[in-house]
Amino acid sequence: MADGRTARGADDDGFPVDPFGPVAAVRPFLVTAGRVAPTASGRPMPVETQVVATAQGLEALDRLSFEQHDIVAACRQPQSIAEIAARLRLHLNVVRVLAEDLRAAGQLTVYVPHIDVTRDASVLRRVIDGLRAVPDSRGVLRDTD
Repeated sequence: MADGRTARGADDDGFPVDPFGPVAAVRPFLVTAGRVAPTASGRPMPVETQVVATAQGLEALDRLSFEQHDIVAACRQPQSIAEIAARLRLHLNVVRVLAEDLRAAGQLTVYVPHIDVTRDASVLRRVIDGLRAVPDSRGVLRDTD
């Protein structure tokens, strides 16, 4: 501020401070080594795909890269690809690629929902409600319809 005071929620230079800490400075293509087709079929995992850590994955936590470690640790309980991306503040496609790598290594179990279930409007409504429950970078929840 002009009078020498710092605005609430701002650093000494007046820039907003993220309440959740700094965002990773590593570009998504570096984390995935440039890969964008995360599955053998070339199709991305649906965002509602549920993943859960295996015993092998939990045992290997100390040997995994930063992002892989965070994904496996977050998946002690079943999580969707979308939930992981939101909670870890990673790009959705990065989570898709890394989750496929972890599945191939036996460190995650992946459950892709049946196509009929994913087209059910009530499932879509629950997904939307769940995404609205995730606070934005300022910790503010989205308004509901």
